[in-house]
Amino acid sequence: MLAAGKTAGTIGIIIIAISFCYTAHLLGENWNTMCRKWPVYRDHCRKPYPEMAYRSMGRGARYCTSLVLNLMLYGVAMVYLSLSAKIMNDIVTGVFNIHIGTCLMIPILALMLFPVTLLKSPADFQWAVVTAMVTTTLSVILIFYGTATDMNACEPEAYHPSFSTSSFLLSLGTFMFGFGGHGVFPTIQHDMKEPRHFTRSSILAFAIVLALYLPITYLGYFTYGDSLKHSIINSIQSSSVQQAANFFIAIHCILTLTIVINPLNQEVEHKFKLPHAFGPTRIATRFGMMFVIVLSCLTIPDFDPILNFIGGTSVALTSAIMPCMFNLYLHANNDYEAAKRDDNNSEEGVGLLELTKRVVTQTSKFKLIINVLVIVLAIICGGITTYSAIEKLTNEGASFIAPCFTRSSITSAASEQSWHCCGHYLNVSSILDGTCPAVI
Repeated sequence: MLAAGKTAGTIGIIIIAISFCYTAHLLGENWNTMCRKWPVYRDHCRKPYPEMAYRSMGRGARYCTSLVLNLMLYGVAMVYLSLSAKIMNDIVTGVFNIHIGTCLMIPILALMLFPVTLLKSPADFQWAVVTAMVTTTLSVILIFYGTATDMNACEPEAYHPSFSTSSFLLSLGTFMFGFGGHGVFPTIQHDMKEPRHFTRSSILAFAIVLALYLPITYLGYFTYGDSLKHSIINSIQSSSVQQAANFFIAIHCILTLTIVINPLNQEVEHKFKLPHAFGPTRIATRFGMMFVIVLSCLTIPDFDPILNFIGGTSVALTSAIMPCMFNLYLHANNDYEAAKRDDNNSEEGVGLLELTKRVVTQTSKFKLIINVLVIVLAIICGGITTYSAIEKLTNEGASFIAPCFTRSSITSAASEQSWHCCGHYLNVSSILDGTCPAVI
């Protein structure tokens, strides 16, 4: 909200939430259509999203969709490992006054999490999904309480910078990342007892997420202003509230990381035809995947540009562009020609050029305009966000964070303080006996 501005940020969040809820509905509509045309999908389907691509636009679309999903999961794993390490470092620093540093915490945390990544399939992680949801809600409540407590002392000294178009465009990647879970939506719908009710679930889910996001972003924006850094939690002045919120967010991030990395591991094992049984092969393969992710995090320890890059590329594709395109092409085909698209027949039925003509002529004008508008906006916003993220990654300016390998010391630096005071000059605190740490 700080980067996007009060008005533009609010409008941006609401538009993205509504647009992504609409594309979630399209994915649900696609899957229901597939189950009706091809009853085989009513049973087990290992990769629902790529299969949706195949049934709508052919084998090439299936391959591209699988590639985009895997790259997205890899990037998300990087973000959550870096974020988890930063939060754990803040907790250790704030509670025990031990300065480990994010760079050292990344491999330490990865080693601690590695045994959990050896679980076989997403069915083993149902407990993690529920726990992550509960801890997120508790953390939001604590953040709201802590921010409201600081408002009387911090809000009068808060400075709100003027609107910047470049900052707003870059923040769109963060917004898209926050609402873009569409890569797993077909899998969730496939596992539902009543898949036809997926749209109801989507509306409820996006409404809940929006209800959690908006109050915190508004309150944090007005209370802390430009003293907000990477996380609003670091601005909360009460140490107990801050560490409790950090603890619950850390649990959420760690559990999400273990869930996200599992499909990546399974994809590698499937690609190389490795045995599904637990054994040395699984241990070696999954350790290798974790090692590569850790290496990537140490190379790019700042998760902000990675988050924006993922939001502008893979999330824009899987959450906006692909749902709209697959919906248009899948429903422009008729039952007979669509049924010819199966793995035992090299004939893919009607070609994409003919299908494109049918999309234009057979789709209702209102739906066609809405879908094309979502696609165009996603391409424009995603492209600008991606460019800005790459520029931040390659520009060695004041905000550039060097790779861990090049630092003279990989222990905690001044920029990794677990908390700071509020106000434009970071010299105000709601704690009467609080001493503001020096900020370099």
